[in-house]
Amino acid sequence: MFLRICGAVIVSCFVLAGSARAQIQQTQIQQTQVQQVQFRAPLKLPDPRGEFIRLCAPHMVGRWAHPESVCGCLHDHAAAVVEDNDLREALLRGISETGVPTIETAWVPASKQSEIGATFTKIAKPTLQCMFEPAN
Repeated sequence: MFLRICGAVIVSCFVLAGSARAQIQQTQIQQTQVQQVQFRAPLKLPDPRGEFIRLCAPHMVGRWAHPESVCGCLHDHAAAVVEDNDLREALLRGISETGVPTIETAWVPASKQSEIGATFTKIAKPTLQCMFEPAN
């Protein structure tokens, strides 16, 4: 009987020790995950304007003497006159993919597709100024 009690005590010690070890490992894993999250937090997302210029400039090489300044101007002035976010994003996508102001109907919600023509009217003057008078 004494041996059974001693055996039960030893088994229970192993079970409790294993449980405690599992809790410690789980705590260490959670701390590692928190550290990884804290480590990633300071990383900055790419600058949307810089990314736009990076995508746009190769399409402007050969057309303009200063492709980066033309792309920057298109981003800062031509796209800035478009108030609607969906239309502006579609316009920026079109310029960055083709080098010319383009809006595909698939890039815009159906409810705003009727505004595409008016958007091109709005951006006509600033676009021409960016291309032919980039200093202004």
